[in-house]
Amino acid sequence: MPLPILALALSAFAIGTTEFVIMGILPDVAHSLSVSIPSAGLLVSGYALGVAVGAPLLAVLTSRMPRKWALLLLMGIFIVGNILCAVAPDYTSLMIARVITSFAHGSFFGIGSVVAASLVAQDKRASAVALMFTGLALANVLGVPLGTFIGQAIGWRAAFWAVAGAGVLAAIALVALVPDRREGAAPGLAHEVGVLKQPQVWLALLMTVLGFGGVFAVFTYIAPILEQVSGFVPRAVTPILVLFGVGLAIGNALGGKLADRGVMRALMGVFIALVAIMAVFSHTMHHPAASVVTIFLWGIAAFATIPGLQTRVLSKAASAPNLASTLNIGAFNVGNAMGAWLGGLALSHGHALDTLPWVAAIVTLAALAVTVVAMRLDHSASHPQALAHESTRKTQSAAARSTCTQ
Repeated sequence: MPLPILALALSAFAIGTTEFVIMGILPDVAHSLSVSIPSAGLLVSGYALGVAVGAPLLAVLTSRMPRKWALLLLMGIFIVGNILCAVAPDYTSLMIARVITSFAHGSFFGIGSVVAASLVAQDKRASAVALMFTGLALANVLGVPLGTFIGQAIGWRAAFWAVAGAGVLAAIALVALVPDRREGAAPGLAHEVGVLKQPQVWLALLMTVLGFGGVFAVFTYIAPILEQVSGFVPRAVTPILVLFGVGLAIGNALGGKLADRGVMRALMGVFIALVAIMAVFSHTMHHPAASVVTIFLWGIAAFATIPGLQTRVLSKAASAPNLASTLNIGAFNVGNAMGAWLGGLALSHGHALDTLPWVAAIVTLAALAVTVVAMRLDHSASHPQALAHESTRKTQSAAARSTCTQ
């Protein structure tokens, strides 16, 4: 893979760290700013809302910029946002700073996916996108635990200073490694938005919402599941989540390889695997050793969806990929929120924690159904072309026989 993709992966590592590190330092933030834990938890919701709403706006505003400079602008917003988080004097200021930081998230991953895919041959695009998203997976394995350690040892503000420093390193790598390509006349706002008239683009976004929503229907409540159902002590949860993160990294790379061989077949296979793993987890979560093995396999399947889902959107919005690709990053966050809500809804209606995998399985089955519909539309679109080609071939063959006869 080209070196510029490593610069994109480093940027993804920094962005992924700042998204999730707040969870590890949440009690320290709440105590320092004199707010409740639930209020501090809204910092996570504010960030997700910023990704879903603000990112498409930035994608449109930067659509006429060369992509390298758009990425650098977004990384600049990311660095400034984290510095503002580090110096925020109160809760409101920290919330505003988190939202500002989140604006860079979705747009960077959206435009970065387009850049990564453009650097390699057609049959390597999914692997290139997967390599960039490896940075996000490694953020869960290395960045978040390290940031949490720094925040607990030195103070939560130090965690944001460290992430800002990672952003500076990522910006330097982008300047040094990413080529300054001129893509020609950039599509205007009307053209970017016009891509959304295509049903296949919306189906691809819906696949992302449902495909990842099933993951978060369980992952949101993984700590109480491990403690109350599997019987682990609280301090054992962190290393299990690190193992889950290792599974994410493996699944991300595997998903890229599979998607390069056929995006829709890969997605169908992974969705079926996720449904099967959730069915198994509903039983193995009652046994400590078996639950750990299942969680590791679940991590592999969960992130194996990402390269295919992102590549699908890129292929269906090829004429104006920036906005559609960025919207797909927002779709991941919408799926996260939807999955967490559905899991909470099940629990609030008296269902036990061991029913959540079945909620996840139902949501993933819905993603599989949407995938089947999208594949049939692909086939319907290509079928008339195949008939026309066959008709032309027969006409030419008949003309050739007539010429020979004459």
